[in-house]
Amino acid sequence: MPEIRELLSEWTTPGDIESRHEAEILLARALDTERAWLFAHADHVPDAQAETRFRALMEARRRGEPIAYLLGQRGFWTLDLKVSRDVLIPRAETELLVELALERIPLDASFSVADLGTGSGAVALAIASERPATRVLATDRSLAALEVARSNAADLGIDNVEFAQGDWCAALGGRVFDLIVSNPPYIAADDVHLSLGDLRFEPASALASGADGLDAIRAIIADAPAHLSPGGWLLVEHGYAQASAVASILEEAGFMHVRCWPDLAGRDRISGACWAPLRPG
Repeated sequence: MPEIRELLSEWTTPGDIESRHEAEILLARALDTERAWLFAHADHVPDAQAETRFRALMEARRRGEPIAYLLGQRGFWTLDLKVSRDVLIPRAETELLVELALERIPLDASFSVADLGTGSGAVALAIASERPATRVLATDRSLAALEVARSNAADLGIDNVEFAQGDWCAALGGRVFDLIVSNPPYIAADDVHLSLGDLRFEPASALASGADGLDAIRAIIADAPAHLSPGGWLLVEHGYAQASAVASILEEAGFMHVRCWPDLAGRDRISGACWAPLRPG
């Protein structure tokens, strides 16, 4: 039976750092240990069951299945989150949405936030973990996604989050919030990228939104004013080429102080604006 070093060499190409890293992560999972343990025990011979688990994981990865789904978890912000094929895999660029939200939330004052389309709960739980005095409502139309988010909240001991099922602002009922955030689907329905890479395995409803990718964003912007306090902010994530279109939609809806923020790669990523009632003429 092969040693750890032999198993890893069998599944990786010399010099391919990324594939080696992934193989180490998956082997550590198969052995129920930490990746660092592998380095000190390269001559260890895994038992047959562990070897079988590892080979199955590597075969799935070679078919393109995302590492996050194979592990059932993904790190986001300071949190380790469960993920399943019912939710979008949290991505590093979405942490900008959390940063911008936190800039607008007082540290200790009573404040209310809604996260529309919460998926795994990544954004809602990151905000709630940093602002324990804030009440966060996390919504999703997918009951399966909400179960993942609820489970993450329970595992992390974050209790200032509640959950509601529904499509975008319809899930908010008659409630009003100081801040609404969302990472909605924003890829065009016929975009070729939907058939490539990790996107092939993620829920289509969390990725694509109409012919131009903006259907969900239009719906959120149209309905958000009825659920925002005067001076409240709306922040939405979007594609790198959609900032101008999103700004126009916000302005036409009557939002003020419209602006866009780039992610660390310099791509337009988050647009936001402030809501205030129209002044009498």
